[in-house]
Amino acid sequence: MDVAAAAPDPRAKLLPTAGEISARIDRLPATRTVWRAILLLSAGMFFELYDLLFSAYVAPALVKSGVLTQTTPGLFGTTGVASFLAALFSGLFIGTILCGFLADRFGRRAIFTISLIWYTVANIMVGLQNDAFGLNVWRFVSGIGLGVEMVTIGAYLSEMAPKHMRGKAFACSQAIGFCSVPIISGLAYLLVPLKPFGLDGWRWVVFAGALAAALIGLLRFGLPESPRWLARRGRIRQADEILSAIEARVEAESGRPLPRPGPPEPISHAGKFRDLWVPPIRKRVIVMSVFNIFQTVGFYGFQNWVPTLLVANGVEITKSLGYTTFIALAAPVGPLIGFFLGDRIERKWVIVGSAGLILICGLIFGATTFGPLIVLMGLALQIFNNAMSYSFHAYQQELFPTGLRARAAGFVYSWSRLSVIFSSFIIAYLLKVAGVGGVFLFIAAAMAVVMATIALYGPRVSGKALERISN
Repeated sequence: MDVAAAAPDPRAKLLPTAGEISARIDRLPATRTVWRAILLLSAGMFFELYDLLFSAYVAPALVKSGVLTQTTPGLFGTTGVASFLAALFSGLFIGTILCGFLADRFGRRAIFTISLIWYTVANIMVGLQNDAFGLNVWRFVSGIGLGVEMVTIGAYLSEMAPKHMRGKAFACSQAIGFCSVPIISGLAYLLVPLKPFGLDGWRWVVFAGALAAALIGLLRFGLPESPRWLARRGRIRQADEILSAIEARVEAESGRPLPRPGPPEPISHAGKFRDLWVPPIRKRVIVMSVFNIFQTVGFYGFQNWVPTLLVANGVEITKSLGYTTFIALAAPVGPLIGFFLGDRIERKWVIVGSAGLILICGLIFGATTFGPLIVLMGLALQIFNNAMSYSFHAYQQELFPTGLRARAAGFVYSWSRLSVIFSSFIIAYLLKVAGVGGVFLFIAAAMAVVMATIALYGPRVSGKALERISN
């Protein structure tokens, strides 16, 4: 027997465990290298939210051009604004519930890039359509890519950020992402009434999102794979090499030795779909599924419908887009507030408080036709909706183990996509039979369920190690 060949590789003794990799990440100070990864992911978030949210701003123009109808023939008609929104969220549902596992299996970096290419190409096709059927088909295809991207960015960001700045990282990502809202709204205000180069203005708003393609190379090569994911997959040497390079840059930037890592964090072996139904993960899956079903009624009930609701309340289309553009300027404010407070205040209470304020402001918004009050309540709804958004996106990624983080977050998030499909038709129906006030009563009831669910059953997460929360 060859004793030398049977002897273990002495280098193997030097490799860290997966728990030590996580502890090393959590002790990194917030230097340029750490923020660079966060900002690159945030750039991806910008184009993701642009493509996700432009529906509301082009819907009135699609109605005016005859491609869609404002109201829906029957409850589930396929030619109205509701069907356009439902097509997107049907794709999002498929992307999150069936394809969320891709990032857990093939890596955060690869799936981040592929899904970005997918929905960019699909949205170019959206802008080329002339009828409701083609429009809805390509919006569905786009939604699949967006769904995968959404859960991938969340998992990627939670794993790259040290524990002391996870809240700031998600707030930064969402703030940059929501900068897309005033840009979409401004482009719609400028372009929708026009036909530049003979093309309807709404098409130019859609095509502008394809600028994401120019960032694909930068995003692909500027981001390392998640060391936490690599370690969980047993690729310890590669995780160690990537993390060592990051540590060297961070140490050089900080000008002093890095602090000693804390004790190794416990690593969950959960990694399969059946592991979602084992305590304590099962309770979290149920809580976040209920939360996601109802939170989207408030968020997308406002974001996707506000121009249409204003027109329904007697505000003509140009003035509606003007109001919407001004309201949209507040989109990054909620996450920016979270940037300064996100790691100081427990995230579950930020979610509960934001939902309560959405409930109050929504009822006022739905009851008034007075211009200044519309704008004031619209600004407040924009701020509180987006404060809740940044908080829960961080929250639901923190609750689950690395081995099934994208799959679990995708599963619970998928119920929000399904919720929007049905709530879009419900809102369209309520708008027809009960007016704008009836729509906002529906939204208020949903926010009450959100508050009760998270306040009573949501665990605390702020300032805790990612692996310790998920265990």
